[in-house]
Amino acid sequence: MGRLIKSRKVEFFPYIRRFVPSGEKSVDSGLHNVDEIFLKVEELESMRLKDIEGLTQQECADIMGISRQTFQSIIANGRKKVTMSLIEGKPINIGGGNYSFKFCRLRCKSCNRTYDIKYMKDKNICPSCNSPKIVCKNKSKKCMDWCSG
Repeated sequence: MGRLIKSRKVEFFPYIRRFVPSGEKSVDSGLHNVDEIFLKVEELESMRLKDIEGLTQQECADIMGISRQTFQSIIANGRKKVTMSLIEGKPINIGGGNYSFKFCRLRCKSCNRTYDIKYMKDKNICPSCNSPKIVCKNKSKKCMDWCSG
């Protein structure tokens, strides 16, 4: 069995998760078979922290709870995808990845345990009793459709 991927902490989840170019040969003009580029949430978060907030790579890595090397890999992948989208005129779809929100806490309805997510599998299955009866304890507006309940 491979190593479990720890979730990356993110503080921002975009309300708009799909961008489509408006050029002559875009998806809007009838070519519905154009490949989309899928940008992971943690890739967007890495670019937001570095490029918009102006933090150092180490500061970004610390905020996301990962090593600086892992941060470098994530931001490089994200920048490559955005650049490919701009050059090739492909739509960007934002979602997926291995991330958790700092403000989300989940509660198991079976054992009543409240916990933070350490691994993505913990989003759907309680790490204590393995029950799938998981709900968001906070139910904040920021959770949107990420939380399971």
